[in-house]
Amino acid sequence: MAGEGKALTLKGIAASPGIAGGPVYRLEAQELQFPTHQVPPEGIPEEIAAFHRALEETGEQLETIKEQVAREVGEDKAAIFGAHQLVLQDPALVDEVENRIRQGTNGAQAIAAVVSELEEMLAQLEDEYLRERAADIRDVGNRILRNFLGVAGPSLTDFAEPVVVFARDLTPSETAQLRPDRVLAFATVTGGRTSHAAIMARSLEIPAVVGLGEELVAGLSRAREAIVDGTRGEVILDPTPADWAEYRKRKEEYQEYARRLVSLRELPAQTPDGHRVELFANIGSPADLPGVEKVNAEGIGLFRTEFLYMDRTSLPTEEEQFQAYREVVEKLAPRPVVIRTLDIGGDKELPYLGLDQEVNPFLGWRAIRYCLDRPDVFKVQLAAILRASAYGKIRLMFPMVVSVEEVRRARALLAEVKAELEDRGEAYDHQLQVGIMIETPGAALTADILAREVDFFSIGTNDLVQYTLAVDRVNERVSQLFETFHPGVLRLIKGVIDAGHAAGIPVAMCGEMAGEVRATPLLLGLGLDEFSMSASSLPRVKQVIRSLSRRDARQMANHALGLNTAGEIKAYMERCLENLNLEQSG
Repeated sequence: MAGEGKALTLKGIAASPGIAGGPVYRLEAQELQFPTHQVPPEGIPEEIAAFHRALEETGEQLETIKEQVAREVGEDKAAIFGAHQLVLQDPALVDEVENRIRQGTNGAQAIAAVVSELEEMLAQLEDEYLRERAADIRDVGNRILRNFLGVAGPSLTDFAEPVVVFARDLTPSETAQLRPDRVLAFATVTGGRTSHAAIMARSLEIPAVVGLGEELVAGLSRAREAIVDGTRGEVILDPTPADWAEYRKRKEEYQEYARRLVSLRELPAQTPDGHRVELFANIGSPADLPGVEKVNAEGIGLFRTEFLYMDRTSLPTEEEQFQAYREVVEKLAPRPVVIRTLDIGGDKELPYLGLDQEVNPFLGWRAIRYCLDRPDVFKVQLAAILRASAYGKIRLMFPMVVSVEEVRRARALLAEVKAELEDRGEAYDHQLQVGIMIETPGAALTADILAREVDFFSIGTNDLVQYTLAVDRVNERVSQLFETFHPGVLRLIKGVIDAGHAAGIPVAMCGEMAGEVRATPLLLGLGLDEFSMSASSLPRVKQVIRSLSRRDARQMANHALGLNTAGEIKAYMERCLENLNLEQSG
């Protein structure tokens, strides 16, 4: 397997850990050719009927994929394709395609145009999880279009030998075809850690690197072999003999590292000098629970409730919400579940909510602001959460709070709902704890005041960084300025933790920073009580905590806070991890 000439090393996003190498297989984008003619009035009914046949065929195919994934990977990952099936009923897709056909546009053109518009709308959202759903729309839309045209999709199963797959992007249904015995690893030009391709890769334990950019396209023109390091986020095209030797060494180290992480499952997140913190997991729906159990998380630190409102044409009922919350709470009991109330509005547009387009949606009508203005929507959710609290330990959390007035108004509505439930004879936890997310500089700087109103804080670093640094993460021109380790961000985090502790309340973190191992010593040293993250990140964070005394963590944090730039802080934290001899901690 010796490469010839000079190797090309590319850096991307580490999407699924592990390291693998082998022959390159390029998955070329399928260029669909479709007609451009207008449909005459007499042909419109048949064109609409053909569209509905394509929808039906797509639904059957998705059901087959869903059943296969449920058998081979798990029910939680199969839920991806349940969400895809709901897209087939979405009026934003179905009604709009029909409208365009009635105006004379042929079915193929109508499908392609509507899917493209929906994909573009989702791609502009601030929330990374929702932004990655643009790939889902594209996946379903392309499947509908192929079925409409009678064109078969690409195959990722017919390989003569195990390969490393390269693509501009991998859709969820393409990723569902991957088999670890045939696909050694994959790498893509676009994508992020929360894309369904990345999620599926982690479940299948296939190393993956995404977001490599256009440089990958140029490099692939000549590459015959490649090494993909999904732990470091690194791809080597046409490796040299020295690269292959290093690859074999790193692969052995990773396998040993993975065995050590598994051995930590039953052990607490406790430092060698006896300081204990809690490691919780973030989830987006009940389908994520198997991953939580796999790593033995101590609870759910962020239950995003938006999934109940997505991929539908009307608001979820109280009963629908209650059943979803109860399912999670009962399965986790007696472990706690922190449920975040609806964080939607502004940039997260749902057609049936009637939200207006806003010039600055990130600064607009969203989260707690929307809920306080729509008590008819908010109180239904609060009632469902309260009812579910009778079946386990729930903590209620309000997002995007910036003032004491908002906390008091939200609590007043909560009190109204409690009284209404009592009138109905419904049980709920009368000791239910209420907390808020700290996501803006205003909330962080008044944390001492807000702490008197609530039972706990949870720091949402994704938004806190965005608002502190005035950086739109979606805007490619400035996204490189989005820096979690910026000294200003770290000072705000320290202030929030100190204010919470001074008031006697615990402080958690549920943003991406909580699962970033370079930040673990720093956050531990600052006194963070609870880390909540993607379940897949939890074992690595636990390993760092169990390898570092609290005294040393405090010294590291103090030193980091004295540095001048994010680059200096990250370099220092990386050196700290290297000194712990955690070979795969990056």
